[in-house]
Amino acid sequence: MRRKAITIISAIVLIALLSPEVHAQRLKVRNLPAYDLAPYHFGFILGMNQMLFTVRTTPGFQNITYSSLQTPDLYSDSARLLGIEHKPAFGFTIGIVSNLRLAESFDLRFVPSLSFGERDLEYSIITNFSGERNQILVSKKLQSTFVEFPLHIKYKGSRLNNMRPYWLAGAKYAIDLASDSKKKEENNNIYVAINRNDLYGELGAGFDFYTTFFKFGIELKMSYGLSDILKREGNIYTGAVDRLNSKLFLLSFTFE
Repeated sequence: MRRKAITIISAIVLIALLSPEVHAQRLKVRNLPAYDLAPYHFGFILGMNQMLFTVRTTPGFQNITYSSLQTPDLYSDSARLLGIEHKPAFGFTIGIVSNLRLAESFDLRFVPSLSFGERDLEYSIITNFSGERNQILVSKKLQSTFVEFPLHIKYKGSRLNNMRPYWLAGAKYAIDLASDSKKKEENNNIYVAINRNDLYGELGAGFDFYTTFFKFGIELKMSYGLSDILKREGNIYTGAVDRLNSKLFLLSFTFE
């Protein structure tokens, strides 16, 4: 009986302590209460991106020997490729947000953006010069400046006071203004060229925070290129690649 009384008293004390907090949550003032009812709104994004490649090599590429004509920048009689790795780097993105309300939980978003970044392809190569063999690493830097035109469907979860989670899916068309697709060999230096145009599938998620005067969002998004973007030149740097796809990660901050 005593134990039962202690349990009841403890429960009453706990309810008494939690009641003010629950009441405060219920009475918390919502910022911008009619914001999501507007048919459309605009804003801008600032973000940090990471550009990568997905590299699929040709089966048996390590057994292919390349002549000196195919490797003019290696100064060797012949060469064999042992492996390819990609080295990502960080860049930044800026863009303009255009949002159209479709329904209570769905929006259509168009976010034309400009993204800057670079990626390295690192080749492990065995060279043969006058009977002497050496293993070397050759890095090819690919700088990119993307003009992007993404179109997304945004699904919004339930609003929790001044926060609302969301998910988005869509596609984007991108033009790489810094593409090496038209660069030529100069001073025996071989450029690894990629195509200017690509189409991406995109998935992302984030949180919107409603402040007194504007909506602030944090979003993480992945973009995967659907096209093989490598331009084949018949040299050691492109002959071993069966498919090269672009991949990007973007952490962005939106102000709407």
